[in-house]
Amino acid sequence: MLKAQPYDLVLTGGETSGSQDVELLRQIRIVRPHVRLIIITSESTPADVIGAMRERAFSYFSEPYSMSAFEQMLLLATTGPVWDEGIEVLSATPQFLQLVARCDRKTADRLIQFIHEIADLPVKERDAVGLAFREMLMNAIEHGARFDATQHVAISYIRAKHMVLCRVKDPGEGFSLEEATHAAIMNPPSDPIRHSAIREEQGLRPGGFGILVTKNIIDELIYSETGNEVVLIKYLKPEQLTEGGAVE
Repeated sequence: MLKAQPYDLVLTGGETSGSQDVELLRQIRIVRPHVRLIIITSESTPADVIGAMRERAFSYFSEPYSMSAFEQMLLLATTGPVWDEGIEVLSATPQFLQLVARCDRKTADRLIQFIHEIADLPVKERDAVGLAFREMLMNAIEHGARFDATQHVAISYIRAKHMVLCRVKDPGEGFSLEEATHAAIMNPPSDPIRHSAIREEQGLRPGGFGILVTKNIIDELIYSETGNEVVLIKYLKPEQLTEGGAVE
């Protein structure tokens, strides 16, 4: 069918495995190099997700998945300008992933879903790591790159036996946390919403809770000297390594 006519979007079926869908994607790229494809599968591994990223899948969902997240991804895939990749995998194993991503919202949403699928963690820890990664990625794109789609953010994801580490480096000049008065984490105890007025004065969108939220769900949040690079560390307890499919 794809050889006979072009399609805007292809969805795979849940009855096939992630590895089968990646192989299908390789064949599709020969005849339709730029078609958007979203993989939906009931059987998946982190290696399958990495393979899908290398073959430029638009997104990836393994069952069970959030229908609201899937609907949002469908919206992204069927709207906007002519699609191109935006995510470049530099080096990848299920334990060590390095990539660069374009600094725009659509690419960020796609990347967050891929990382969600790669993270071989119990549900609670996977959600925590995913939320923290999302907050720091959006900070990098908004404040570091100022949503400049010609810029790229560098990302590393490391899955060790007893911890998960994420590194996000933006192309900006960096910042000092003490000077980030627009962030909720810098509010004095006597004025817990001071940052909201500061953000309004500076013309920033409502928010500013990213760093505060991240510090509350991640064990360590470490900034570089210049402030344009951050490392997130989540430690895994022994009992967490045998839940939700994660194996010690």
